[in-house]
Amino acid sequence: MVSILVLYGTGEGQTAKVAETIAEALEERGHEATVTDVAAESGSVDVDEFDAVLVGASIHVGKQQAAIRTFVTERRDALESCPTGFFQVSLSSATDDEAQRAEAAGYVDAFVEETGWQPDRVGLFGGALRYSKYGFLKRLVMKRIAKEATGDTDTARDYEYTDWEEVETFANDFAAFVEGRLGVAPPSSE
Repeated sequence: MVSILVLYGTGEGQTAKVAETIAEALEERGHEATVTDVAAESGSVDVDEFDAVLVGASIHVGKQQAAIRTFVTERRDALESCPTGFFQVSLSSATDDEAQRAEAAGYVDAFVEETGWQPDRVGLFGGALRYSKYGFLKRLVMKRIAKEATGDTDTARDYEYTDWEEVETFANDFAAFVEGRLGVAPPSSE
């Protein structure tokens, strides 16, 4: 069994849902997954206690959460000593438009450049529009962004764009990578 930290930052909760789904897939494979919100972490997570680490963030105004950027920058050396992955949740990843998907990949490139950390695996997932959780101004801004990104501008409802099969596939691919790198057979195959 491999112990895997799944640390995330979230705005309205979609990245938390993705992190939980990843953890469930890892556990179904026989590994131990610890899911932690970086906002609640407050410096108490020791990366060295885990065999592998997945870090997740959502995109707001073109950047990942500051707490995620700080966490990764401060623990870059520890992250580089074990298998790692990064997953990002955004509206840009929710479309088939190549320019918008390239924009999502560009956010990861900027994150890597800013933090100096190069994750071994990267997953890009569609996010959600939580109009019901937005204040008046944010609802207007998100409606404008959504008009171009997804076309879903009815603020009377919420929208979810995450492809859950894609999330589970990423989790299983990451687990297989970790197993190979650490020379560990998948526990479920024993």
